[in-house]
Amino acid sequence: MPSALSPRRFLAPFCRLLAVAGAAAASLMAAPNDPGAPVYDLLIVNGTVVDGTGRAGVREDVAVRGGVVAAVGRLAGAAAKTTIDATGRVVAPGFIDVHTHADDPARTPLLENFARMGVTAVVAGNCGDSAESIGAELHAVARDGIAVNFATLVGHNTVRAAVLGSARRAPDASELERMKALVARAMEEGAIGLSTGLQYVPGMYAERGEIVELAKVAARAGGLYATHMRNEGTRVAEAVAEALVVGEAAGCPVQISHLKIDSPNRWGTSATLLEAIAAARRRGMDVRADQYAYTAGSAGLGIRFPGWALEGGHDAVAARLNDPGVWKRIKEEMKGLLAERGFTDLSWAVIALDRDDPSLDGLTMKQAAAKLVGADDVESQLETARRLMLGSEPQMVYHFMSEDDVKRIMRDPDVMVASDSGVLSPGEGTPHPRGYGNTARVLGRYVRDLGVIPLEEAVRKMTSLPARHFGFARRGEVRAGWAADLVVFDPAGVSDRATFENPHQYATGFDHVLVNGVFVVRDGKPTGARPGQALSRGVVPKP
Repeated sequence: MPSALSPRRFLAPFCRLLAVAGAAAASLMAAPNDPGAPVYDLLIVNGTVVDGTGRAGVREDVAVRGGVVAAVGRLAGAAAKTTIDATGRVVAPGFIDVHTHADDPARTPLLENFARMGVTAVVAGNCGDSAESIGAELHAVARDGIAVNFATLVGHNTVRAAVLGSARRAPDASELERMKALVARAMEEGAIGLSTGLQYVPGMYAERGEIVELAKVAARAGGLYATHMRNEGTRVAEAVAEALVVGEAAGCPVQISHLKIDSPNRWGTSATLLEAIAAARRRGMDVRADQYAYTAGSAGLGIRFPGWALEGGHDAVAARLNDPGVWKRIKEEMKGLLAERGFTDLSWAVIALDRDDPSLDGLTMKQAAAKLVGADDVESQLETARRLMLGSEPQMVYHFMSEDDVKRIMRDPDVMVASDSGVLSPGEGTPHPRGYGNTARVLGRYVRDLGVIPLEEAVRKMTSLPARHFGFARRGEVRAGWAADLVVFDPAGVSDRATFENPHQYATGFDHVLVNGVFVVRDGKPTGARPGQALSRGVVPKP
């Protein structure tokens, strides 16, 4: 992309803290009156700084000037235009959410559900889906402004669809070259790597060699490979192995997206996956993973159908679903897939957003079948699935994971925290609550209430770990000279209020969120400011 259109780029871990008895909400104070002291834009005083490295929190002050952290320590006598008393609060780096679907940020530039849970940077373009023009997307970010920092991957599904549509075949030599050229252009325009969504059309039709060739293109431009793997349940070990082979063959870092075990008859095998990933690191591979802090996932209804039945677009899919013989074959395969995973029906699947019939939002497939078909047995549930796919494919929430696996994965030091959410609009559908509460749930439920990991470790997983793996220079730590992406929160009060039944509730306990030194949340309320910038791998931030 021509330099005149280029966005500004720069890149960059409760503990068992004793809650301060009787601490009031952080409040603004007048700046000290010391004419000899350096004047800062902002002073955050009396807070416990959890700096993102994993070190224990320390009672320190933080000074901000010109969009960067100017000083950290006991800054008695320092003067500032604004001073925040953070007594009883934690001061941490802003959280970096490396797996989001916050695409098209120009349409929803405030990203309020992210900012209000302490997120100061998002990575979009995940699961193989990205903007068709990375350059245009990043230019819009620079032109119109955005509340939080933004980076994007280039999606393999997007690239493949541009060349092959939804064809279920391998590309020929010329088609592969066209796909490689699209990835190369996206990397030149500012993408930070390649993502795949190998459980979705058309990515599921790609063979490994195709993915390796495209990942090599991203790698030559300094990018990484992020993957929603082919399988996250019955064949998840093979899927992890494939991700590692792609990374090794392409010579690039690997990010395994939303690591989970989504089949009851495979629950408990997360330990094996984590060891396979750790073994690859011991061999010298740069590989990490991320997870969200819930036992349910979210995807379209189509993911429950056999892949061959989804080829060719909506009309072709509808023709198959309306053919009694073909539908019988599809239905029997769906039953087989359910049994293979340890399920007897679809009662664990909830309709999150059906644009054709919003009255279905929030209903399980069993409940929807009773409403639409008049019965709720497995045959009626599958018939309901068929009817829904003939319209606009609904977004679903799937309750299919084990709390023990979630905890085990969370304890692994090389697994980040990421929401897998898009930008949410209050009142629209019944989306997964992770988009409103993921970081708060980690800090509240898993740190404070259950003691699964210490606060400092949770913060590291949301800050310096993602910053380093994704190459965001001088971000992810509270350190002098680094970007002033900061969050001030109450460790005793932070909470995810969003539930599966009532998801449209913002997280609580986040008093202040700053992006590049500017408040995007102040006293718990969004400011409407848009100080976010486009991030690229390895570029040092500038004021």
